[in-house]
Amino acid sequence: MRVSGLLRFLSLTFFLITLWIFSHSYTSFSLKNIRLPRWLGSGSKESPVKTKCDLSKPCPANFFAFKICSGAANVVGPSICFEDNMIMSSVKNNVGRGLNIALVNGSTGMVLKKEYFDMYSGDPTSLVKFLKAILEDELVLVASYDDPGTKMNDEIRKLFSNLGSSYANQLGFRDSWVFLGARGIKSKSPFEQDQSP
Repeated sequence: MRVSGLLRFLSLTFFLITLWIFSHSYTSFSLKNIRLPRWLGSGSKESPVKTKCDLSKPCPANFFAFKICSGAANVVGPSICFEDNMIMSSVKNNVGRGLNIALVNGSTGMVLKKEYFDMYSGDPTSLVKFLKAILEDELVLVASYDDPGTKMNDEIRKLFSNLGSSYANQLGFRDSWVFLGARGIKSKSPFEQDQSP
C-alpha cells in the first residue's frame, strides 16, 4: 500500500506541476485582463483598425491614402490603390507589361484615366501623347511590370522628370519602379522608389 500511495502522490504532484507550467506559460493573470493564446480565442472584442489600401497606419486627415506596388519580373502583376479603391491590379485584369499609369484628380480623388503601355514591343508615341495631355491638377500614379525601360526614349524620360521623377533617367530593362507625381511640381517627388539591380 505504501508504494501505491507514493505513486499516486507523485502522479498527482506531476499533474499539478504540469498544469501550473501550462497555465503560467499560456495565460497572464492580472486584475485588468486575462490573456490567452490566440488558438484559444480572444476574450476581447476589439477588431484591428482597417486602413485604406491596407496601409500599415492610417493617413492623417486631409491626405490621400495610396499604395503602389510594382510587378515582380513578369510573374506577379502590379497594383495601384487610391483611397481604398483598387484602380489597377492583376485581379481586375487591367494591367500589362511595361508602365501601368492611373490619373487621379488631385482635389477630389476621382479616378480620371487608367492605362498601360507596353515598353518592350509597344509604340512609345502613345505614352508621349498620354503624358503630354496631363493637366496641372492631376496626380500620376505609375507602377512598372516586367520592362519599363526598353522603349523609354529621352522625350519620355524628360516628361517623367517634369512630373517630379528623379529615377526616370536611369530606368532600364526589368527595373522595378513606382512613382506618384504631378505636373508643375516644384521639386522632386518624395513618392518614388526604384529597385533596379
